Amino acid sequence: MMSTLSIDDFIKGIPKAELHLHLEGTFEPELMFQIAERNRIRLNYPSVEALKKAYCFRNLQEFLDLYYAGANVLVNEQDFYDLTWAYLLKMKEQHVVHTELFFDPQTHTSRGIKFDTVIRGIHQALVDAEKELNIQSRLIMSFLRHLDEASALQVFEESLEYKDWIVGVGLDSSEKGNAPSKFRNVFGKAIQNGFVAVAHAGEEGPPEYVREALDLLQVCRIDHGNRSLEDEALVRMLVERKMPLTICPLSNFKLQVVTDLKVHPLKQMMDKGLLVTVNSDDPAYFGGYLNENYLAVAQALNLSKEDIHLLAKNSFSASLLDESVKQGFIKETDLFYRENS
Repeated sequence: MMSTLSIDDFIKGIPKAELHLHLEGTFEPELMFQIAERNRIRLNYPSVEALKKAYCFRNLQEFLDLYYAGANVLVNEQDFYDLTWAYLLKMKEQHVVHTELFFDPQTHTSRGIKFDTVIRGIHQALVDAEKELNIQSRLIMSFLRHLDEASALQVFEESLEYKDWIVGVGLDSSEKGNAPSKFRNVFGKAIQNGFVAVAHAGEEGPPEYVREALDLLQVCRIDHGNRSLEDEALVRMLVERKMPLTICPLSNFKLQVVTDLKVHPLKQMMDKGLLVTVNSDDPAYFGGYLNENYLAVAQALNLSKEDIHLLAKNSFSASLLDESVKQGFIKETDLFYRENS
């Protein structure tokens, strides 16, 4: 007998992966205050409620200012473990079976925290999650594009000692005025050393930034990529290459990349044959984790179970998992769809 799950329950139950998630962007106010107190650091807000009220942004830069201020309370290995573990527990609740996390070492090394401290705390939580929560993961080191390439090269050299723990490099932070071409050398070195490359492009920056990320940085995935739609030739290239785009609906709305989720380009991208995925970006700041993003965009764009099934399958196809593992997860989503459509 076929199940008659609602679209909400279908979204909550289907196995899925998250591919665009900034670890520092999962820092919930309650945990931030707890760690700040543990480390005897005073926040600029008198309470959790006051901090939450500050989560109203007109653009990417206003968000980043608060994001970096919050990260200042992360000092010890245990802090990074606790931050990572809190996110992974939420993913267990949301039936996320694989996640690929960005972390920003320069956010921490620039204030005197050792790279070793950061990555050991994160890595141990990921190891524990695979054993205790049955969640697989990959870790991606992002370079901050508002800093110069010399800073990125320095942190890249530090990362080589932990090469077995890091699968790839990425590019995030302030996009406007910081073209991907600025980081051509460090991405070249990363690829030579066996890392895969991804990059944020076409969120606030123009379609040309997407082209630069593809041609100059040799990325295997575009993070965001919304503005690719402004360039039809670029869209055709992305479709031909089956180039994944990691779309973040609630982030786009919160940062006013789109004015209303009802005009979000996700469905348009799907209809054009683009390999798009749904992700949460910085969920503590943008009002929702992975399921909330699926639910919000499904309601706004009237997505069907078939659409959700495709997006879930895309999340595995676009992942950095081995092909056999990808196919195993895709079979699980197919089975769930057959039993609940």
